[in-house]
Amino acid sequence: MKVQLFVTCLGENFYSNVLQDMVAVLERLGVQCEFPESQTCCGQPFYNSGFQSQTVGLARNWLRAFGRTEGYIVAPSGSCVDFVRHRFPEIFRPGTREHAQAKETAARTFEFGEFLTRVLHVTDVGARFPHKVTFHASCHTLRNLGLREEPKQLLRAVEGLELVALNEEETCCGFGGVFSVVYPEVSRAMMEAKVSNIEASGAEYVVVGEPGCLMNIAGGLVKVGARVKPVHLIQILAAGWR
Repeated sequence: MKVQLFVTCLGENFYSNVLQDMVAVLERLGVQCEFPESQTCCGQPFYNSGFQSQTVGLARNWLRAFGRTEGYIVAPSGSCVDFVRHRFPEIFRPGTREHAQAKETAARTFEFGEFLTRVLHVTDVGARFPHKVTFHASCHTLRNLGLREEPKQLLRAVEGLELVALNEEETCCGFGGVFSVVYPEVSRAMMEAKVSNIEASGAEYVVVGEPGCLMNIAGGLVKVGARVKPVHLIQILAAGWR
């Protein structure tokens, strides 16, 4: 099987280690990875900020990069996948070639954990991580992609890992992309509540499946001097292969 890597803006600029681990896990499962070098931002930040014309241009560039490819498109971000899957078909006028291409491409675009569990039907990738961890459910992945149990199924299959409950696991961490910029006070309060719950869980690590949430929570943990370490779900699945 062949997949196209949709690396996302935050992945490419801040979490190259997560992208490397994503490739390693996929290749371990026998998946061939390709990287469309002309890929750009999908346009989500512009869309959420109300800049519709700029969104169309970026979405068109993204389609040029991925529309000509074959196979599934896999990303380390439920937020970006949600935008491609649910917003791209709305951006382009129905009846146009671009609209048809957007629908076809959106249908084969998957978040990493979603791809493992729903396409490959895999939960155990042979990882080993003998630590106590808790899990934050990211908004877009949970609510828009409907992935509630799948990330935790992947974690429970990791040898030695102890998954402990997080109070208000499904409550937003306060990032929300441009939300954290437009409403910084509200965002900060939400982040502080999330960090408090993470510390109270007694976990050594907090696992997050979304780069934006990971960045926000990491900053919050550093701010209060917490010992809990933030990691992406993909990093756990690439750990200590047996």
